[in-house]
Amino acid sequence: METVNIVEVGPRDGLQNEARPIALTDKLRLIDQLAEAGEKHIEAGSFVSPKWVPQMAESAQIFNALSRRPGVRYTALTPNVRGAEQALKARADEFAIFTAASESFSQKNINCSIAESLERFAPVMDLARTHHIPVRAYVSCVMGCPYEGAIRPNTVTEVSARLLEMGCYEVSLGDTIGVGTAGSWRALLKQLLQHIPVKNLALHCHDTYGQALANCLVGLDAGIRTFDASVAGLGGCPYAPGASGNLATEDLVYMLAGCGMHTGIELDALISAGNHICAALGRQNASKVAAAHNAQHSARNR
Repeated sequence: METVNIVEVGPRDGLQNEARPIALTDKLRLIDQLAEAGEKHIEAGSFVSPKWVPQMAESAQIFNALSRRPGVRYTALTPNVRGAEQALKARADEFAIFTAASESFSQKNINCSIAESLERFAPVMDLARTHHIPVRAYVSCVMGCPYEGAIRPNTVTEVSARLLEMGCYEVSLGDTIGVGTAGSWRALLKQLLQHIPVKNLALHCHDTYGQALANCLVGLDAGIRTFDASVAGLGGCPYAPGASGNLATEDLVYMLAGCGMHTGIELDALISAGNHICAALGRQNASKVAAAHNAQHSARNR
């Protein structure tokens, strides 16, 4: 059975835009439950300015208080060298950096051009090399931008190749506003894979138009073996109107199991983790698999 890697972004990407305060204990419980369910790669926090992302203000406390499980990689988003230094002090296992394939989105999101964002990452990469810390990269808006519309595959290829040249081991391709389809993803991957090894690429699909699972299946058929997802479908992007949710990890795990792929994640435990954080947030679990599971459980207990 072939193995597929899932990068769990729920504790960071999933929670960062929540309007109501989230208790530190709830964040820590979520991370621990995800690891207990078998997740091996968890994005646990973000070392960005609390002025811009107040939900991530406790990231240092989260990393310092984690019940670290052997074999689990706890990643921190580090937009600049200051954030990387904070993540290093908090003993993050991995840095994650991010840019975009859209100049307009880059300006709106991180207040600089794509080229300037890459320049900012140079000292982050130097720090990572010095301390032997792996660095993962995100490229936003690979399918489309809320300000520019469709994005040229050549631009995605150029930005991705540059990040790998800088020393990132993997580039996660983000369909930030969820406009991608099976056809557009197939075309993009055909272009990318002429220049970049498939082992260095991952998919980060948003489910705004309900296409995320179909798009992941295209990636799977192309040889992609790493996918980002967020427990209970939490998260979105404040800079991308309409991007109302990540792909739910539960739904991805269910689909991959049906394709004969091994993830090492126990679905019932994952659903339980999603249910707990949704209860703490006072919202419904957005995973269709979790909704079906919860309904069956309720019916059995009547």
